[in-house]
Amino acid sequence: MPVDVVRYEAPGWGVGELWLEGERLLYHELPRAATPPTAASRGHASRGQVLHSRSDVAMQDLTPRLVQRVQDYFRGERVRFDDVEVDLGWATRFQRSVAEELRRVPYGEVVTYGELAALAGYPNAQRAAGTFCAGNRFPLIVPCHRVVAASGLGSYGSLGPEYKRRLLALEGIPLP
Repeated sequence: MPVDVVRYEAPGWGVGELWLEGERLLYHELPRAATPPTAASRGHASRGQVLHSRSDVAMQDLTPRLVQRVQDYFRGERVRFDDVEVDLGWATRFQRSVAEELRRVPYGEVVTYGELAALAGYPNAQRAAGTFCAGNRFPLIVPCHRVVAASGLGSYGSLGPEYKRRLLALEGIPLP
């Protein structure tokens, strides 16, 4: 089945991408300031796979609900993504457990890395839970921004703690 890359705009946030195989989410790139694609990146995934796109008409039928919900989220609306199928075929048992528990953390609430590890059935694996969050392929859908360090905000990968702070503020989570 071909992989479809759907770009979306979230005003005030930038442009993001959803990588889909049918209705299953393979990867989600959070929006950031738009940059024009380079000749090397056009039509290719980061691992060199050629991306196939369906016609615009087919794409309008395939993804409008998910794109609309992601855009609604970035407009500050309370949105749930628990029905979105994500590809965890690559994940270990631990990673699947962490992803499943993380998807249960409600909008507007946070857990610590230690709490997440314990909820997933792996007490004292907070560093491993943090490693999973750092490599999370499905932000918003598997909401790793809702995981904080015991001593404060914590990091947020290449987007940095300020992006995480914005996401938490969007959900009305008071920050220290």
